[in-house]
Amino acid sequence: MSQASVSTAPTVKWADPKRYLWLLGPAVPGIGLVMLALFWYSKAMWTMWFVVVLVHMVIPALDWLFGEDAENPPDGALQSLEDERYYSWVLYAFVPLQLAVTLLGAWFAVTIDMPWYHQIGLALSVGMVNGIAINTAHELGHKKSKFDRWMARISLAPTFYGHFYIEHNRGHHKNVATPEDPASSRFGESFWAFLPRTVFGSLRSAWHLEAERLARQGKSVWSTDNENLQSWAMSLVLFGAVILVLGWAVLPFLIIQAIYGFHLLEVVNYLEHYGLCRQKKADGRYERCEPEHSWNSNHMVTNLFLYHLQRHSDHHANPTRKYQALRHFEHSPQLPSGYAGMITLAYFPPIWYAVMNKRVLAHYKGDMGRINMYEPRREELMARYAEQARTLARQG
Repeated sequence: MSQASVSTAPTVKWADPKRYLWLLGPAVPGIGLVMLALFWYSKAMWTMWFVVVLVHMVIPALDWLFGEDAENPPDGALQSLEDERYYSWVLYAFVPLQLAVTLLGAWFAVTIDMPWYHQIGLALSVGMVNGIAINTAHELGHKKSKFDRWMARISLAPTFYGHFYIEHNRGHHKNVATPEDPASSRFGESFWAFLPRTVFGSLRSAWHLEAERLARQGKSVWSTDNENLQSWAMSLVLFGAVILVLGWAVLPFLIIQAIYGFHLLEVVNYLEHYGLCRQKKADGRYERCEPEHSWNSNHMVTNLFLYHLQRHSDHHANPTRKYQALRHFEHSPQLPSGYAGMITLAYFPPIWYAVMNKRVLAHYKGDMGRINMYEPRREELMARYAEQARTLARQG
C-alpha cells in the first residue's frame, strides 16, 4: 500500500500542539501593516524593507534555531482536525489583511516623498506579502467550498495571477514531476531559465484547460463563465479602482509588487520538484505521483508561516487535505533547509547546483535516466556528473 494512503483508525482525542502557532500565517500581512504604521509614525526607512528581510533572513535563521518537526497527527484524529473551522478562519484572516497592506502601500507610494530605492523596498515588501498570499490562495483553492474558492481568487487579485487557480488544480496536479509540467523544474535548469518557462507555460496551460472545459459545455472560450477571465477581471477592478483614486503614478508600484509577488510563487515551484520525475509505464502513461516526487522539509518555522506547504508529498497525494492534517513521509526526499532558506539559494544557480544536484543524483542512486533533465544541457550534464553517478550506482 502506498504511504499516501491512510489506514482506517478509530477516532482519538488529540490536541494540536501548533494550534495557535498557525496564526503566524496571517501574521505576515499583520507585520506588513505594523511596519507601514511604524513608518508613518517614525519615517524610519528600514521599515520599507522589513518584510523582505523577514522572509529571506529572519525566517531561515528561525528555521535553523528551532529545527525540524516531523510529528504527524494520529490517523484517528485526522477527520476531527480537518472538520474544525478554526483552521479555516486562520486562512480567511489573511485575505483582508493582505488587501489592507496592498492599498495602504499604494497610498504611501504616491503620497509620501521617499528615495526611489525605498520606493522599490515598499513595492517589494508589499509584493512579498502578496506572494505569500498566493500560498493562502493555494490552500483555499483546493477546497470544495465555493466561499473558499472565491476567497482564493480574491487573494490572487493583487498579483494578477488568477489563472494559477485553474492551472495548479487541473494542470500541475495532473502533470507534476513530468516534462509536460511547466511548474516542475528540471535538473540543471536555473531558476532564471525556469521563470519565463513556467510563467508563460502556466498561462497557456490555464487558457487551454478552460477552453477545453467550456468547449465540452458548448461555450466559447470568451464566455463570461471562463474562470480565467473572471479572475483577471477581479485584478482589473482592483487595479482600476486604485488608479482611479490615486492616479496613474501608482501604476509602477502595482506592477512591481505584482511581479515580485508571483515570482515568489514560481521560485517555490522551482524548488518543490527540482529534477524529480515520474516514470512512464508500459502503456505510455506516467506512474502515480508518490511521496518520492516532491521535495519536502520539516523545518518548523517555515511550515508554520506557509501552512505546511513543505509537507508537499502529502499535499500531492491528498490535494483536498487541509494544511493542519498534512503528514510527513519518511521516504520523501528532504531539503537541507526550509523553503524560505532555499528560495534565496535558487537565485544563485552555481550555489543551488552545488547543494541540490548531488541530492537529486543520490535520490535516484546515480540513475540519470530517471531524472527530469533540462534538455538544452543534457549532454553537458551527463558528462559532468557521469563519475558521481557511477559511484552512486555502485553503492546501490
